[in-house]
Amino acid sequence: MSLAFGHTFLAIPGPSAMPDRVLQAMHRPSPNIYEGELVEMMPGLMRDLKRVARTEGDAAIYIANGHGAWEAALSNCFSRGDKVLLVATGRFGPGWGAMAAQMGIEVETLDFGVRGPADPAAIGARLEQDTAHEFKAVLIVHTDTASSVRNDIAAVRAAITDAKHPALLLVDCIANLGCERMEMDAWGVDVVVTGSQKGLMTPAGLAFVFFSGKAKAASDRADLKTSYWDWGPRSNAQIFYQRFCGTAPTHHLYGLREALTILLEEEGLEHAWARHETLAQVVWAAVDEWSSGGAIEPNIADHAHRSNAVTTLRAVDGRGTELRRWCQDFAGLTLGIGLGLDPGETHADGLFRIGHMGHLNPHALMGTLGVVDAGLKALDIPHGQNALSKASQRVAEASGQTA
Repeated sequence: MSLAFGHTFLAIPGPSAMPDRVLQAMHRPSPNIYEGELVEMMPGLMRDLKRVARTEGDAAIYIANGHGAWEAALSNCFSRGDKVLLVATGRFGPGWGAMAAQMGIEVETLDFGVRGPADPAAIGARLEQDTAHEFKAVLIVHTDTASSVRNDIAAVRAAITDAKHPALLLVDCIANLGCERMEMDAWGVDVVVTGSQKGLMTPAGLAFVFFSGKAKAASDRADLKTSYWDWGPRSNAQIFYQRFCGTAPTHHLYGLREALTILLEEEGLEHAWARHETLAQVVWAAVDEWSSGGAIEPNIADHAHRSNAVTTLRAVDGRGTELRRWCQDFAGLTLGIGLGLDPGETHADGLFRIGHMGHLNPHALMGTLGVVDAGLKALDIPHGQNALSKASQRVAEASGQTA
């Protein structure tokens, strides 16, 4: 007998749980796309998008997913034959690098494995060897959604600066923009890419690229630009349709407007960062207790290097898929699949992921952890028995009202 006939819950690392208000804002007839409220809404929306990335630079919106954001950044920054240094700490850095190579960019990879972050000193050392400044940029993922590692972007920029290298710094923030601190300007990031479906709490379908003056100057020389991906007209439109190289994604924009109001005006960005940090600690309290049973372990051991948006777990006996399916079929909870971290591997039975991003509070999160705990018991997977107690204790501590 299944108990899943109720309100199901998506605990994957994107698309994330969305506020009902966002969906309701989209549930309306199409507006005039040439003048009126949609056109008048855009300056404020663009301003607020840049507030999320903490930049005074430029921004462009694309009707695309995160992979589209990758291609937009590459096509605007580089020419065929340019060389970049790709930093790999999971699955998505290499994916970005593969796209660059297909576009005619020469890619050299620094691979730091899938169980920990990149070493900024090693990046700096490689750049110091590049006395001819052949590398045009360093590409790195802030949070790799597959491995759940978080890289120290400020330290990577410091390493580039210390190496006295002119390379651009391009950062994939698809998994965690809006969930944890990203200071684009203060950290010296030249390009940030992200999507709508994770920390921005809007259905999948929009991609965003934020870029500095230095990146904009590189774009003037880039020969990979095409009409669609060119960020120039999108960021400085003289006619409204130029923002999107055609018809605007009207309903997504209405949803995004509502999401940005919630994130920036009602909760506040720094509060959202703090909320995600606390909720991540709630998850880790449970995860670390489960791991004491020997059959489950976090992919990233050190809390300091774990993402606040997603946690990847390893099922030592390879029963991650079995656990996911029990949670979904019996209890109505969808966990993230184990994205393969080995070459050539796509779905990995020995991995599963808990997404804790977006429109999320302890009520929903404790339900997620409770179902996982029940699944471990139902399937007789060895695990520590006090996970829910430790998670709820962390929630109580966050309220500041514990004895």
